[in-house]
Amino acid sequence: MALSCAYLDADAHMVCLAHALSTEKEEIMGLLIGEIDEKRVCHVSAVIMLRRSDKQPDRVEISPEQLSAASTRAEHLANELQRPMRVIGWYHSHPHITVWPSHVDVRTQAMYQMMDEGFIGLIYSVFNEDKNTKHNRIQLTCFQAINQSPEGEAPQYMRIEVPLHIVPTECLGKSSLQSLIELPEILSQEELEAYRRTTHIKDLDLLTKINNSAVYTRSVCHIMEVMTGPLIQSLENRLENNHRTLERLQLEKEQILKELDEGPKHRSISPPKTTSV
Repeated sequence: MALSCAYLDADAHMVCLAHALSTEKEEIMGLLIGEIDEKRVCHVSAVIMLRRSDKQPDRVEISPEQLSAASTRAEHLANELQRPMRVIGWYHSHPHITVWPSHVDVRTQAMYQMMDEGFIGLIYSVFNEDKNTKHNRIQLTCFQAINQSPEGEAPQYMRIEVPLHIVPTECLGKSSLQSLIELPEILSQEELEAYRRTTHIKDLDLLTKINNSAVYTRSVCHIMEVMTGPLIQSLENRLENNHRTLERLQLEKEQILKELDEGPKHRSISPPKTTSV
């Protein structure tokens, strides 16, 4: 039975989008953490970014170890927020291509729904230029898979779109902030693993080794320029905004205390009422 709709917290959406925009050469992916209520409505409140063991321009995979680690993290988050939380979906990017899921995406989604029928999939289509405005266009879809084949025949899966709503949040949650901080580290680890694999190749000439080292250095510098620098600037802006908010709240507190102190002095005391007999 398909879900009626899905709600995605704005800060979790921002983390997914930042992850999707981190590279335009390969697809990225992560897992969605949240809960499904009795009305078959999905609520996503946190995400877990996954490190890619093998970069592919057109597909991504989740290892059993990553899924197990995500389940453990969901349990910790449930204890922290004091509400039921579990892995309820996955997200991945489609750089330079349509937002609609491929037949591989639909089959992958169907496989996940065999474990949990409420599992959802999000796809972020990024780095697509609008032909009319020439601006970068970002699209998002939420889907599940259904089997269209009659009983007894080989399954034929097709996508079914799930209505998605972005829920505004007052501030960046602790879990989302932690995910943003982990993003540059995840990207750096992916580049390091790719470089280390080249060092295990035998009979490489010196020029090839120097080239591989230069490519790795350039990739790390690109991560620092595109991800780490803006992230630090964003955190500094957030800290400055928190300081201003703290100063404003402190002034409001002093004003309230002042009004409370002055209140009894200006309060008129009425004489007691007498009753004539």
